[in-house]
Amino acid sequence: MKKRNKIMYWIATLWLALGMTSTGVVQLIKMKEEVVMMNHLGYPIYFLTLLGIWKILGVIAILIPKFPLLKEWAYAGFFFAMSGAIFSHFASGDEALAFFGPTLLLVLTVVSWYLRLVERKVIPVKL
Repeated sequence: MKKRNKIMYWIATLWLALGMTSTGVVQLIKMKEEVVMMNHLGYPIYFLTLLGIWKILGVIAILIPKFPLLKEWAYAGFFFAMSGAIFSHFASGDEALAFFGPTLLLVLTVVSWYLRLVERKVIPVKL
């Protein structure tokens, strides 16, 4: 069971890292489609730079060893960004296809967080 969970963790985490890195780079270079989408959703274009930087930093945080608290923050950031994207598409009346990317990344975020290795978890301090 532990070996299966470890394999599932790494598959989910690597797919999450790939998805967040690719979308982060696309946002940083302000690809035309991303600019059009941001305008459609009602967000300012500078938000692309902010999201792109946060995604890339978040990927680094979840992949490097140690720093479990930083990893928790990165997972939380991914969760909020992707759930916010889903809600934004919903509020804009977008078609179902627009939900696929952020929903997939949200699911990968939750799976990666849930299955994370013991050495990557924050250990609560007992008083």
